[in-house]
Amino acid sequence: MFLSEKYPRGRSTPLCAAFLTLLASQAAAQDTVALDQLSVEGEGGVSLTRAAPIGLNLRTPDRTASRLGLTPLETPASVDIVSGETARLRGQDTIAEAVTQDATGITTIAAPGNGNGAFTSRGFAGPNSIQQLYDGTRFYVGANTVTFPFDTWNVERIEVLRGPSSVLYGDGAIGGVINVVPKKPVFVPINTARAVIGTDGVARLALDSGGALGREEFGETFAYRLNISGNRADGWIRPEGDFRNLAVSAALLFQPSPDLAFTVSHDLGYQEPARYWGTPLVEGRIPDLIRFNNYNVRDAKITWADNWTQFKTEWTPSADIIVRNTAYRLTSRRHWLDVEQYAYNRGTGLVDRGDYLEIYHSQEQVGNRLDASFKGSLFGLPNAFAVGFDVNHIDFRHTNNFYFDQNTSVPLTGYDPGFFPQNGRARPAYATQTSQASVFAEDRVILSEKLSFLTGVRLDVPTLHRQDLQAGTQFEKTYQALGYRFGLVYNPTPDSALYAQYSFATDPVNSLITLTQSLSGFQLATGTQVEIGAKGLAFNGALEWTVAGYRIVKDNLISAVPGQPTLSTQVGQQSSQGFELALGWQFSPGWRLDGNLALLHAQYDAFDQTVKDVTVSYAGNQPIDVPERVANLWLTWDLSRAWTARVGLQNVGQVYSDFSNTARRPAYNLVNLVLDHQVTADSRLSLRVYNLFDKVYSISGNAVNGVGTNWLLGRPRSVELAYTVTW
Repeated sequence: MFLSEKYPRGRSTPLCAAFLTLLASQAAAQDTVALDQLSVEGEGGVSLTRAAPIGLNLRTPDRTASRLGLTPLETPASVDIVSGETARLRGQDTIAEAVTQDATGITTIAAPGNGNGAFTSRGFAGPNSIQQLYDGTRFYVGANTVTFPFDTWNVERIEVLRGPSSVLYGDGAIGGVINVVPKKPVFVPINTARAVIGTDGVARLALDSGGALGREEFGETFAYRLNISGNRADGWIRPEGDFRNLAVSAALLFQPSPDLAFTVSHDLGYQEPARYWGTPLVEGRIPDLIRFNNYNVRDAKITWADNWTQFKTEWTPSADIIVRNTAYRLTSRRHWLDVEQYAYNRGTGLVDRGDYLEIYHSQEQVGNRLDASFKGSLFGLPNAFAVGFDVNHIDFRHTNNFYFDQNTSVPLTGYDPGFFPQNGRARPAYATQTSQASVFAEDRVILSEKLSFLTGVRLDVPTLHRQDLQAGTQFEKTYQALGYRFGLVYNPTPDSALYAQYSFATDPVNSLITLTQSLSGFQLATGTQVEIGAKGLAFNGALEWTVAGYRIVKDNLISAVPGQPTLSTQVGQQSSQGFELALGWQFSPGWRLDGNLALLHAQYDAFDQTVKDVTVSYAGNQPIDVPERVANLWLTWDLSRAWTARVGLQNVGQVYSDFSNTARRPAYNLVNLVLDHQVTADSRLSLRVYNLFDKVYSISGNAVNGVGTNWLLGRPRSVELAYTVTW
């Protein structure tokens, strides 16, 4: 399986149903629309920007790598800041595309079982090692699935912190953190729309609107932002390859005085993704004859509904004090009804299908986060200090049909997909309640004009209570997760920095809020990282660059006891060491180069598993789904004042679908093209070509007994035409 567990679904709202019906009717008429972000040109007006991608943003303050509002140049860590505008100009409609094509060393292992929201970073994979945030708020992962956010339309920027990050956000961040920051209310009017049509029935519609409310009567006191994005397509897989989704983001700002602001926001995400779980391998490859075949049942269903409500307060009583509070409620409802495993049978020439699964998830998280930062002096030295706490409660309910076991076989071609059996429907399985409290602190002291010292610590204390709704049994377990970091930054010049960092982090052995009783007795896995690096700007900011080297060691992996295959213990160890390089270079008028490269060596240092009642050691093997080379390159050329071309290259090294490193998934190279024409000062026409050379490549895959059974294939060559207008 792509996941060990998955979740259920909630009913769609009338708004979702109405909007999706509208999308479907418009798509049938080949008439759809979507939008793009604009740059502000002054009071009262905006215009589309043809500017080159913004670059590494080394002087842009971020809140992901530090709560002190430091820039990447001031932070002893590897940080990427990807602007939402950059992602949209490059034709990246999903968060996964933006992160993997623009940030350094990040790859996706998206599959329906993980909500199309799983990544790899620095040798570690999955949502329990690469944490995801929305506007700084962590959504606790249940059953290894993350389904929101997914659309780049409402994104202001994406901040990616690579390496252990438990000191900031708690357990589950040993590989890094991805923080999606949405667009904010603005007092300057913004109105943008974008319409897209493309191959495979693609149709996209989006709107971005913002501005002041009641300006003349109240002054600049109230402002709003509204983003709506809808997408649908017939899909390139047949049948059941169509998809549709809706993302709505609304925020209202009330600023009664310059030093006090209140923001209430609500974000809605509704998805019906393609019901596609992979293509079976035939003699180790994907024949052209079946590349576009889907072997799921005819009545397959996948629906995900997410709602995030936040109330934020920011108070600045003086220039040296900032107090922030965020109260939030997050909910997810998910449903799967599929046959999820396919394997070609050489003996019969048929495709064997298994894992007829129906799963529901219901998850609610309610919490509050308060932090305050202060600027002053410590022993006569300039000092900045932040302290805060985070409390939340998560209710999770899992409904499944894991009792059900059925297998069928169909021909490679010309098959009847059949229907899901009515006697295999889901029933309530278990429910969990998790209460979590944490405290954190961070400090930066400037030792000299060129040297600063950064420290941080965080303690999390989650308590999990799990009830088996079938057997009536229950258990309760309390954990303690400690993370800390020490770092030095030396600035030889105002435009450059050398740094060194040591950090300690924790990871759960599986999704913490859905741990089974068999796993509850194990401790949290722990990890340490040593990182050194350099960053800088040159040629008056025309060139930005970063370079980093690191080593991460993760201990306490669950490993089988040698000679006793029925027993497990926490003696396993995994490590990675690597080198990363990124640059943004405006090397000539009208020409820009943006690229990054990540090279690493990752392995299991000590890791045993039970295979057919025999203990097998995988020490020295490459971890599952982890590539040891990732590279991205974007070349932007302003052909004239009205025309801009963008060429994107992506290289991902080979990975393995199994611990034994025998089920190999090959490396691949992708080429994407974008051609923009500025039709008027307020409108732009964009031609996008994805996977120009129609490369057959795998995003994720399965293996049985060291043999690959199926690959979940990436997007084939496709074309889209987008029209963006502002008024």
